[in-house]
Amino acid sequence: HVQLVESGGGSVQAGGSLRLSCVASGFTYGCVGWFRQAPGKEREGVAFIYTGGGSTDYADSVKGRFTISQDSAKNTVYLQMNSLKPEETAMYYCATRLGACRRSSGVFGYWGQGTQVTVS
Repeated sequence: HVQLVESGGGSVQAGGSLRLSCVASGFTYGCVGWFRQAPGKEREGVAFIYTGGGSTDYADSVKGRFTISQDSAKNTVYLQMNSLKPEETAMYYCATRLGACRRSSGVFGYWGQGTQVTVS
């Protein structure tokens, strides 16, 4: 049974940084994605990592500012977010799926409870 627990959200001023963590239990190899959803908006994929090989993918809007990484020994995937913008205020979720990464949230079967990021 896969369980995901996110942490690291909070409030930050525009231009600031946060590092989100996603601890995954019951999960071996596959894709871990970070998604975000603001009130009234669709959930969007932000960053993805294939835990088997470490390959990564990013939404165009965050390239160069966000970095996804993993610590296999801790079963943890991180999302380092720099130069944050007010429009990136949202609930951030991590999710997993077996197999290769896809940007669509619909193919991810397991989700965490989310962590709130507020940029002012």
